[in-house]
Amino acid sequence: MDNEIKREIIMENYLHPYNKQTIEDDKYIKVNSNNESCIDNIDLQILIKSGRISDIKFNGEACAISTASTSIMIKELLNKTVSEALNFIHEFEAMVNEEKYDENNLGEALVFDDIFKQKNRKTCATLPYKGIKKALMEYEKEH
Repeated sequence: MDNEIKREIIMENYLHPYNKQTIEDDKYIKVNSNNESCIDNIDLQILIKSGRISDIKFNGEACAISTASTSIMIKELLNKTVSEALNFIHEFEAMVNEEKYDENNLGEALVFDDIFKQKNRKTCATLPYKGIKKALMEYEKEH
């Protein structure tokens, strides 16, 4: 993917993040992801119905990379089963860790394919994934 296109996608998702809002509903699983070395602090709310992610909301304060990564992650995970979502997260983690991955499975998240070059930004890009992975693994244990 061209670097200019990557920048455009990241900026669009930072300036107009998808599903950035808080909802008061006990049916949502709530999880927080934060980076103690910077301002990034994201609250995720996940609604799972019949083993499928039907909604994800987020709120908080975060840098452009964390906000864009969260927005893109939400768009990519909506309507996936928990198993499909965990596979997507695995592929994303492999990509940012310079391991073998299938780029056909990552959609817009490919904008972070060279984030490993900036270790501090890698933490920003993976922040929402750490939180949602924890929530999805807990859900799997309980169901």
